[in-house]
Amino acid sequence: MDPSVHADALAARAQVVAGALPPAEFRRRLLAVPAPQRDTWLDLVLGIDGVPEDSAELPRGCVPYLPCSVDVLLRMIEAAGVGERDVFVDVGAGLGRSLLLTHLLTRATALGIEVQSHLARAARALAAGLNLSRCSIDDGDASALTGSLAGGSVFFLYCPFSGQRLETLLDALESVASSREIRICTVDLPLPPRSWLTRRELPWGDLAMYRSRALAKC
Repeated sequence: MDPSVHADALAARAQVVAGALPPAEFRRRLLAVPAPQRDTWLDLVLGIDGVPEDSAELPRGCVPYLPCSVDVLLRMIEAAGVGERDVFVDVGAGLGRSLLLTHLLTRATALGIEVQSHLARAARALAAGLNLSRCSIDDGDASALTGSLAGGSVFFLYCPFSGQRLETLLDALESVASSREIRICTVDLPLPPRSWLTRRELPWGDLAMYRSRALAKC
C-alpha cells in the first residue's frame, strides 16, 4: 500500500474513534483511495488484521467466512438506498466489516448476526474499539434468531447459507414485511420465489435487491 494511503487510513480511524468523521467525509476519503487499495484501507480503519480461520462449530450448510469487497458494498448501499433511519441487518456478519462500513457511510443502525462465536466476539471488539454504539452483533443461527430480525429494514446476505436455513429465514422475514416495507440484498445468492417479494433489476450480475411486494414502489 502507498505510504500516504496507509497514513490516511490511520488518520481516518482516529477521527472515527473521536466521532469526528461524518458519513459524507468518510465516503469522500474512501473514494479518494485507488480502487485496488480500498479494501486494505478499510481494514486499517476498522482495525482488521487478516481473516481468521473458521471454527469447528460452523454448522453444515453454512458458508465459511469471506469478507465482502468494498466495491460490492458500495453498490449494495446505493441500490438499497440505505439511510440513517434504516436498521441494517447483516446475516452472516463475520467480523462485522459490512455492517461497520454501512454504518460509517450512512449512520444507519447496524446489527450483525454471526453463527461462529469467535467471529461475533471479534466483531463486537472492533465496534467497541471504534466507539460505534449503534453497531451490535448477535451470535447464533440467523434462521433461529427471529427476534434479532424484527427491527430490520434492510437485510444483507453475502451467501451465508442456502437450503432449509434460507427458507426458514425468508419465512421469518415475511412476518417482518407484514408490518412495513423491507429490502433484502444478496450477493451470489438468488432467493427462492416468494409471493411477497419482488426483485428489482440491477445492472450487476452478482448483486440482487428485493423489496417486500405489498409496499414496493419499484
